[in-house]
Amino acid sequence: MNFSCAEFIASTRAKYPVTEEIILDFGDIAVRVEMNSPELCAYLYDYFSEFVENTALAGKQLVTVSAHETGALELDLPFISHPAGNGKNKIKESFLNAMDGRLVRKNLTGLIMAFNGQENLVVGRCLDNSNQVVNFINNRLIEQRLNHGCYLGHAAAVSLSDYGLALAGFSGMGKSTLALHLMNEGCTFISNDRVMLSPDPEPVLYGVAKQPRINPGTALANAMLHSVMSVRDRRHFSSLPQDILWAAEHKYDALIGKCYGAGRFKLQSHFGGLVVLNWRRTPEPTEARLVNAKERPDLVKAFVKETGLFFWAAAGGAHRDPPADAYAARLSKAPMIEISGGVNFSQATAFCLDFLQNHGDAGSKRVSCEL
Repeated sequence: MNFSCAEFIASTRAKYPVTEEIILDFGDIAVRVEMNSPELCAYLYDYFSEFVENTALAGKQLVTVSAHETGALELDLPFISHPAGNGKNKIKESFLNAMDGRLVRKNLTGLIMAFNGQENLVVGRCLDNSNQVVNFINNRLIEQRLNHGCYLGHAAAVSLSDYGLALAGFSGMGKSTLALHLMNEGCTFISNDRVMLSPDPEPVLYGVAKQPRINPGTALANAMLHSVMSVRDRRHFSSLPQDILWAAEHKYDALIGKCYGAGRFKLQSHFGGLVVLNWRRTPEPTEARLVNAKERPDLVKAFVKETGLFFWAAAGGAHRDPPADAYAARLSKAPMIEISGGVNFSQATAFCLDFLQNHGDAGSKRVSCEL
């Protein structure tokens, strides 16, 4: 099919010209977001408040994203359904590859994303689906990091004195909850659900500017997060039994700047170690032990994250995700700790904090002990 991603981007920008702009400082990478909706601009300004800059940033790689508020678009194009993966049946996205880029359509919301490594655009009901606009912006940051040799990881992360700890675990293990408990103890937030690990001899841990989305149980159990809930919600969820509370399908954005104050959200640190949560809701004692990444492919699997549809390889062409043993080799440059047994966030927080305070040295000697 003779379809040009660049021509689609150019025609969309001409049809829905932008009037607003914010610039986001993500370290050595800056993202300029252009929009035609003042309301969307205000939302993104608030969401990314820790990273907003008022002027272009010299010496940084600059990526431009444009978001165009329109009605739902009907494109007569041969999109291909993309399965969700991980055994899920829902088809959330469809895509179309061109020689010069890719279009992705969100099936439920109708948003269209177009990108080719140089230009990035989202069009449709952006304001009604602002979380998907946020994800698209963050995916552009991820794309830049991966094109410079980073590996993508499924983990939250915090740091203390520029010493970072990634927190991984299979779905529902509570990695974001543990990260926020560590925030209560003075840590700095790096990332909620995605990290990138650089190829350096002493790897750098990079995060993305995605605010934590927490469930009611997490909000109720952490005094620093109470403000995300209305009084009515707090009363309702407080009355529920624990098993129903933790299974509740309800999410809140916990904006780090509003819950913890300014300067508590950074996007990189030295890679100090990886904690993998492999525990269960049982009365068993919580245990932590030092493990070898090369000998525990089952735990490495909890960290590995496929790039998915929203990555376009530099200069186009095919892209292959790194194999598990390559992940293990990179992770082995820092301590890897398994936390198992029963779920106990207080004990896990105490261990992780001790590990960070001692830059891993003393913590590594004690990880074989029961917490």
